[in-house]
Amino acid sequence: MKRKVTRAGGVSDWQAANQRHLTAEVARIRAALSRHARGGAAEGHKGRQVRTPPRQPRAPVHPPMALDVVQRAFGLTGFERDILLCCAGMELTGAFAAECAAAQGDPRRGYPTFALALAALDEAHWSALTPQGPLRRWLLLAVQEAATLVASPLRIDEPILHFLAGLPFFDAHLQEIAREAPDPGELPASHAAVAARLQRAWGHPPGALPPPLVQLCGPDPRAREAVGARACAALGMQARVVQSGSIPAGRLEQSVLARRFERASALAGQVLLLECADGASPEELHAAATFAQHLRAPAMLGGREPLSIPEREPLRIDLGPLTAAERRLLWERALGPLAPPLQGQLDHVAEHFNLGVQGIRAATARLHALAQGGGEGLGEALWEAGRAQARPRLERLAQRLMPAATWDDLVLPEELRQTLRQIASSVRQRARVHGLWGFQAQGARGLGLSALFAGPSGTGKTLAAEVLARELRLDLYRVDLSQVVNKYIGETEKNLRRVFDAAEESGSVLLFDEADALFGKRSEVKDSHDRYANIEVSYLLQRMESYDGLAILTTNQREALDPAFLRRIRFVVQFPFPDAAQREELWRRTIPASTPTEDLDAARLARLGLSGGNIRTVALNAAFRAADLDQPVRMAHLAHAARIELAKLEKPVPEDELRRWT
Repeated sequence: MKRKVTRAGGVSDWQAANQRHLTAEVARIRAALSRHARGGAAEGHKGRQVRTPPRQPRAPVHPPMALDVVQRAFGLTGFERDILLCCAGMELTGAFAAECAAAQGDPRRGYPTFALALAALDEAHWSALTPQGPLRRWLLLAVQEAATLVASPLRIDEPILHFLAGLPFFDAHLQEIAREAPDPGELPASHAAVAARLQRAWGHPPGALPPPLVQLCGPDPRAREAVGARACAALGMQARVVQSGSIPAGRLEQSVLARRFERASALAGQVLLLECADGASPEELHAAATFAQHLRAPAMLGGREPLSIPEREPLRIDLGPLTAAERRLLWERALGPLAPPLQGQLDHVAEHFNLGVQGIRAATARLHALAQGGGEGLGEALWEAGRAQARPRLERLAQRLMPAATWDDLVLPEELRQTLRQIASSVRQRARVHGLWGFQAQGARGLGLSALFAGPSGTGKTLAAEVLARELRLDLYRVDLSQVVNKYIGETEKNLRRVFDAAEESGSVLLFDEADALFGKRSEVKDSHDRYANIEVSYLLQRMESYDGLAILTTNQREALDPAFLRRIRFVVQFPFPDAAQREELWRRTIPASTPTEDLDAARLARLGLSGGNIRTVALNAAFRAADLDQPVRMAHLAHAARIELAKLEKPVPEDELRRWT
């Protein structure tokens, strides 16, 4: 209810008029109680008994008085309105308790009851007492415990009392779980269009039952909240955000909470924005769905995916991510005077980091702080700020590795190194090829950068992923498939979706290490589990094909993979077991120059048939042994470590060779 406030002595004209009106109405109820106490009901027109003094006629007021708003909002009859006034008078007038006691002929009953109302007020009807009647259905008053319903004390609900007194509606119960959505400011064009559609859905004249329930589906919870808040503001309503985890599971508790939100909607124009967080439990989502199903007020159910609400068909509206052009414009606006010197980097940052409005604002705040300190390295800081803001969601789902390896650390055949460089250039140039050169217009299928790194353990697959991530200045996340794969049907697909959805914001390099468990040959379908296992693999390949970043799978057994899967992977890189020359080079590079050594022979060390990963383990263990003996690293230390490593690998130990090392 909007009220025009004209200040006069610190109190608005409307508040003063509302106070006079409420005081007069309470006085009218007191007169009725006094008349009943004296037993003197007056004879009205045509023989009708008039127990309540008539309301005084008055000209229509705009905005209307609070009592009139409550009566109209909840459909109160004159009798129900007077019962509410009776309960309000108990709180507002000190002598009201005595009036109630006198009217009931008992000094101990200094409180309103339904029995008193039925006896003393005009137009009495029994339906006002029922739980379905508006007084109890809308929680306008509470019935205190007593022997009988009609004799129970009645008390007005505190938020309703304050509203009748002329204060803004405020329900403390709702404030515990609902927060006011902040002003979203100017929205990007695509999101403003969604807000306008939402505004139209809620802007129809009241009276439709139930009011429209909207499911707003999109990847960014902050964007969903901003769109809902903008639609509410345009309609003069207040957006209240509640997390799905705050919704009680019990039906009775849900019913009470729904009534409170419906009251807030009717009296204060509040709209519920019910947010379903990513990763919410099935029980939490079920509670949110059942609550929304029975809510009879405008509401928005926000989430990445729609919820099933079988008994109420909501209006689904999809909120997609911002376009690269919209993100670039947001970066420019947020950067302000810092934007012109960064024009060369803005396209790259806007294309790569799929951030929303809040993420871009947070990232640019760091740049403004840096500029105040002199502004050195703003171009590098721009990229790192976007990278940091795109990181949080994926941090909870995968392990972030800190790439330190460079191209010089890779000891590989030249043709394999060229393939890796081709992968890096494909990531760097995807915006030009997909967008400017038109490949994306033909469809997203097959445009993702997927790679399979195959080869024996320790041949450099993970190291190569680190080199690519460092070259591209991207985060590298290793996904533990043992945590992703789930024996329950459909759960693996959900877990994979969470990983890729989170990664979409940052375009990070995803490393699915040791993917053999998931990528075996397509199994023969003997039962539902076999069928769903194939579906899960197909889903992973589908997401890899459309993923904007680089997704890498590693395997030790390429021959175990289904050829049909290999055809859907963009790059397949076979990492060979290093030959003698490569092993010699690996030995030279593995031991740091700062390590004290004595008489090491790389050519002789290369005679051991070890991969790069095993060579590093031997060198590291030998260094620890030498340090413990306070000696430089010698061939004898390496021989001791080599015996341990070969035993671990269950390989034969060439004792004749190792004895010559000592």
